Amino acid sequence: MRILTVALQKDGELVPTSFELIEAAKSLGGEIITLILAENAQPLAEQLSSRGGGKVIAISNPALKYFNDEIYVNVISEIIKKYSPELVLGPATFYGKALFSRLAAKNGGKMASDINGLKLDNDTVVVSRPNFGGSVISDIVKNGEGSFFATLRPKIIPESQDGNGEVVTEEISATAFESKTEIKEMKIESAGAVNLTEADIVVSAGRGLKDASNLMLVKDLADSLKAAFGASRAIVDAGWTEYANQVGQTGKTVNPKLYIAVGISGAIQHLVGMRSSQTIVAINKDKDAPIFNVSNYGIVGDALEVVPALSAKFKKELS
Repeated sequence: MRILTVALQKDGELVPTSFELIEAAKSLGGEIITLILAENAQPLAEQLSSRGGGKVIAISNPALKYFNDEIYVNVISEIIKKYSPELVLGPATFYGKALFSRLAAKNGGKMASDINGLKLDNDTVVVSRPNFGGSVISDIVKNGEGSFFATLRPKIIPESQDGNGEVVTEEISATAFESKTEIKEMKIESAGAVNLTEADIVVSAGRGLKDASNLMLVKDLADSLKAAFGASRAIVDAGWTEYANQVGQTGKTVNPKLYIAVGISGAIQHLVGMRSSQTIVAINKDKDAPIFNVSNYGIVGDALEVVPALSAKFKKELS
């Protein structure tokens, strides 16, 4: 089997999910090809090669400095046409989802988005993904001719750490770099905000806070730790916070060094998105809450009293 993983970069730095894709490809065996597009792709390709990227194709062009899905689709399609991979893997990130939907359509391939697992069954690729709000996990089988496209949820699979590879370059037609859109600069929408999926510390809030106005207590705790703010599906559905903050089966998967769950009972849909965290601290007044079953440390108490005390302590110690 020939597998093409599409690594992505931001501001000239590889996105960590690029290495997760390589590890996913390794689990299937076969020939691994990794593609990286950038203004200067050579140093990024060398990193990918040293961490198991197999044959790493480096495509450099000034038009690739910023993500432009039209150009990316054109360039990647030329690589797909030349190498004819059975499986094309990309990250289920904001850019990855925008890219792969167009990529699959342009190349007439089948696609599964937001997968959380993949395997081989008698030489046939089988991927799994959540449906119906995460209450059902479906297996999707690749059949027929052509490439199968899939986007992998971040933080589901560990990053590939090592492996042998080689860096190669390919000739791409000049027309592939043409676009009706010119991107002159990229700006962060929320200055200073910590990326939820990349954060070393995540502090998440749940229904136990009783009211949306109490979210500020949790956000203050997150700020004191320079952490990302997360949320359970219950309070997102209630309109307390944006979907972008949701952690869980139908939200984001996180894998921080420290995860603090405040007022979260621990439904399985939420646990799926955070249980791989290195250290989990739960704060809940219900001593029998399921969240304590996966926690390294637990505080049984009213979050409205515990959280402000923790924030004050951290501000004092970390200032």
